[in-house]
Amino acid sequence: SGQTSMHRHDVTVRVFKQKLKSLMNLITHHSVFGVTRCWLYSVEWQKRGLPHAHILIWLVDKIRPEDIDKIISAEIPDPNVDQELFDIVTTNMIHGPCGTLNMMSPCMDNGKCTKRFPKPCQTDTITNIDGYPSYRRRDVDNGGQSYELRLSNGVRVDIDNRWVVPYSPLLCKTYKAHINIELCSSVKSIKYICKYVHKGSDKAVFAVQNVNENDEITRYQMGRYICSNEAIWRIFTFPIHERDPAVIHLDVHLENGQRVYFTEQTALQRALTAPKTTLTEFFNLCSRQNVV
Repeated sequence: SGQTSMHRHDVTVRVFKQKLKSLMNLITHHSVFGVTRCWLYSVEWQKRGLPHAHILIWLVDKIRPEDIDKIISAEIPDPNVDQELFDIVTTNMIHGPCGTLNMMSPCMDNGKCTKRFPKPCQTDTITNIDGYPSYRRRDVDNGGQSYELRLSNGVRVDIDNRWVVPYSPLLCKTYKAHINIELCSSVKSIKYICKYVHKGSDKAVFAVQNVNENDEITRYQMGRYICSNEAIWRIFTFPIHERDPAVIHLDVHLENGQRVYFTEQTALQRALTAPKTTLTEFFNLCSRQNVV
């Protein structure tokens, strides 16, 4: 009927909701990366209309350095080995290009890429002590792949592994979409992501001006910037954020220092039996041998 995602926001959010549900089911119930200990995600729009999700997963068994390349790739697939994956990666997982190849790219700020592309080439994946790993990105001379890309201005450029956004071959082939996956190897990176998924809606400053030409006062207000897709998402009451297991704030106090409420009739009973709190019950839970 000639309609696009711009015309049917209700369809857009429903499709994304189902794909997100499928992705979380694949990760948490089918354990494609290993048994999941806990997870959280947050959906956002960033003023661009279409939704995307930031997901953080904790695994029971840590991913060993030698297994990173089996799960995450930052290289262009060999089209002779897997043409389907090659088409998906070159269509969805290539950054920019930017820099000297395209100074007008949205990621450019003061002549530099805010995402730090192009990445340096290296023959092996290196795990950093504080941050994300430096993934294997072989150059053409060492077995890496490249292809020719035509930019919007008609210029043809060679794209190699320096421009690949890290991805999971399994997830890319399953959903045929842009899914960036990274290994968080430090508390610092996890703290950053947790803050990122909780940062809330985009802010916007707008002005309300009187149509009376004699009124020279302009009032500015601070408010949330909500696009049409986000509005439909909220109308459908779809969750913006989910996590498992649920997080409960503990009632922190010293030993036998919990707050006690009593009357004249219950003073003796309260003094003999200290009331239970979320903190004391948490300690009791941890003392059980069958609790991980």
